[in-house]
Order: sequence, then structure tokens, then C-alpha cells
Amino acid sequence: MSLGKRKKKILIFIISYKASHRIKNVFKRIPFKKLKKNSIHILISDDASKDDSMKYAKSLSKKYKNIYLNENKKNIGYGAHIKKCINFSISKKFDYAVMIHGDGQYDPKYIPSLLKILKKDQNVGAATGSRMLSGIRKVTKGGMPIYKLMGNIVLTKIFNFLLNVNFTDTHTGLWAYNLRSLKNKKFNLLTDSFNFDQDFRFKNMLEKKIIKEIPIKTKYGDERSQLHIKYALKFFFNTILYFLIKNKVINLKKFKY
Repeated sequence: MSLGKRKKKILIFIISYKASHRIKNVFKRIPFKKLKKNSIHILISDDASKDDSMKYAKSLSKKYKNIYLNENKKNIGYGAHIKKCINFSISKKFDYAVMIHGDGQYDPKYIPSLLKILKKDQNVGAATGSRMLSGIRKVTKGGMPIYKLMGNIVLTKIFNFLLNVNFTDTHTGLWAYNLRSLKNKKFNLLTDSFNFDQDFRFKNMLEKKIIKEIPIKTKYGDERSQLHIKYALKFFFNTILYFLIKNKVINLKKFKY
């Protein structure tokens, strides 16, 4: 079989923190039939939840093939957790990786669309799901709290204005990664905090790698995901910092490529 025709190796990693039974629900919504032309593996990674999350993860690994499990001994934080999963993806020689949150807010049904974008254009460093591309009305129907919606809109507009870009949702938690563009592993210099996605977005911009968005719908129920004031303030000040870096006013080691 020629290299061009081989099945692409895809790792779908489900990151969990106190996700409990939601992990099982997220796994069952992965559209395996639509992904059958790929070699699909799952990593369920828990960030020291100290609840029954791993019980559900282990029950899935006993029932289904190609599932890796990871349980961090101590809580390492959102960004560090993602980095750990991406490093695992690279070490196992996957072509692409997709991150899904274990709380069920983001629907795995969008995975094929994200992967299609990455396969079509190798200049695309990542593909993301945007809750705003389908319009604000659909976002509110999905149950997004008004304070989160307003925060998303305002902070995204500030990000776009200062950095001269045109994203519609800079706070999404649904990402697909082209691992070929991450083999230098310099993403490990980025923050370990909840603002990792923001750092990662700016890193791609500096490297002139494309980030494409697809419209998605999300569901807000009893999941534990929150847009904290601390995160919003950090996002704002990070954006100012990126503006200064982009205009060569200051330099930071983690953004030197």
C-alpha cells in the first residue's frame, strides 16, 4: 500500500475533569461509522478528578478496542493536560488529533468535518468549532448563559481588532490538530493554564499557519465548564501582550519561532 493511500491515524482524546458518567455519553456519540476509512484510536485522559470518572473510562476500555487510558496522579491544569495528550499523539505517530471535552458540551459528531479540513490542506495547522458561525440565536437556543455569550463576543472582537484577524469564536474548546506542524514540540512552552487555547491560536498566527472554523452547536446542561472572570481578564491582558509581541515591542521566549 502506498503512503498516500494508507489509512490516516487519528487520535481522539477526551479530556476529563470530574466528568463522571458524561465520559461514557461523549464516547458513544463519536461517529465511528463516518470515520471508518481512518485508523481511529481513543485516549481518555483524566486530570486527577478523584471521583468515578476513571470507573466509566475503564468500563469503556474493557468493552471496546483501541482505547488508551491516562489518569494524572495530580491535577496539572487544562493547558498542561492538552499538551500531555498532544505529546502522546506525536509519540504514537498519529497524523491528526482531535480534542473533545469530557463534559459533553461539544458534540463529537463534528469530528469528520474537522478532519476533512485538515486533510484537504496541509497548510492548515488546526481546525476549530465555532458556536458563532451559525448565528447568536442558535447559540442562545443551545443554552449558553448570556454572560458567557457577551464575554465571548466582546473578547473575540478585541482579539480580532488588535491582531487584525477575523475569528468568530476565540473561546471554543473543540480543536483538531495537524500533528505534522507540531513535531518540533515548541507548543510545550505555552501556558499550562486554561488560556492554553488562546496561546496556541496566537502561536499558529505567528507561524503563519491557518486555523479554520466550522459552525457547531453546543449544549449547556449540568456540565462543569465555566467562563470564569479570571479567565476573561487573563484573555484580555494576553491579547494586549500578543499585540505588543506582534508589533515587536516586546519578546517572549515561548513565542520565538
